Amino acid sequence: MEKIRIEFTLFSAFYSPLIATFAGGFLKEEGLEADWTVSPPGVSAIAALEQGKADVIQSTLSRGFGALDGNEKPSEVHFAQINEMDGFFLTARDADADFDWKKLEGADVVMFGAGQPLVMFKYACHKAGIDFDKINAITPGGAAAIDTAFRDGQGQYVQQQGPFPQQLQADGVGHVVAQVGKQIGPCGFSSLAALPEWLETDMARAFMRAYRKTRVWMNETPAAEIARAEKPYFPDTDEAVLADCIATYQKLGCWTPHVEITQPAYEAMLDIFEYAGGLRRRYDYDQVCALPPSG
Repeated sequence: MEKIRIEFTLFSAFYSPLIATFAGGFLKEEGLEADWTVSPPGVSAIAALEQGKADVIQSTLSRGFGALDGNEKPSEVHFAQINEMDGFFLTARDADADFDWKKLEGADVVMFGAGQPLVMFKYACHKAGIDFDKINAITPGGAAAIDTAFRDGQGQYVQQQGPFPQQLQADGVGHVVAQVGKQIGPCGFSSLAALPEWLETDMARAFMRAYRKTRVWMNETPAAEIARAEKPYFPDTDEAVLADCIATYQKLGCWTPHVEITQPAYEAMLDIFEYAGGLRRRYDYDQVCALPPSG
C-alpha cells in the first residue's frame, strides 16, 4: 500500500473531514495508507511541503495571503475546502441562556493571541457590534495552554475549537454560550494544500476520490458512528463528548458536501483579513487556489 504523508497544522475534531479519510478507511479503499503528523508549535505545515516531508497539508487561505503580502508567490496551492465556517466556541464559567456578545466587553477572555484565530475573533466582535479593545485578553499560548489556563481558574470566558469546549462542559468546568462561526458566516476558514506538481499525480487523484467519499460520509453518518471511528485519535476525549462535538459541527454546516473552495468563501476571507489590516490588496482567486484534481 502506498503511503501518503499528511500534516496537520492543528489536530482537532474540527478537521474531521481530513481525519476521517484514514479513520473511516476511505484512503485504504484507494490503496493509500496515511502517514500523518502534526506541525510543531509555531511551525507552519507549509514548511513540510517545501522540505518534501508532506504530500498534503491542513492549512488556510491566509497563508497564501501572507506570502503575497511579502511579494512572494505561495509555494503551495489550496485545492479543497475542509471547513467553510469558523469552528471556535465561546465557553463561559456559568450557563447563560441570555448570552450577548456585549458581555465580553470588560470581561477576562482566555484566547489565542495571534494568527487566524485572533483575526477571526476580532472580526466576529466587529460583526457583533462590540469593541474588541474593551476585552481583557488572556493569551497563555496554544490550544493546550488555553485549556489549562481556563481549568486553573483564569478568565470568565474562553475561545476554543472542539472538542475542548465540549469536554469542559462534560467536566462541569464551563458552558458553551456561543459559536464564532454563526457570528461570522460562511468563509474559506481552512483548506487542503499541496505543491502544484503533486496535484498532477495519480496519488492526488486517488486522495481526492477518498476525500469526496469522506465528505459525503461526514454529512450523512450519525455523529456517534463518526466519533467511534475517530476515538483512537482522541485518547483524552470522552467518546460521547467527541460525538457531541461532531454533531454540533454537522449542524453548523461547516462540512459542506462540495470539496472545491468557492469564490464566495474566498472573498469572505479577503473581507475578514482586509478588516484586520493584514492585507495589502485583494488577491485574485487563482493566485492562492486551484480546483481539486478530478478522479
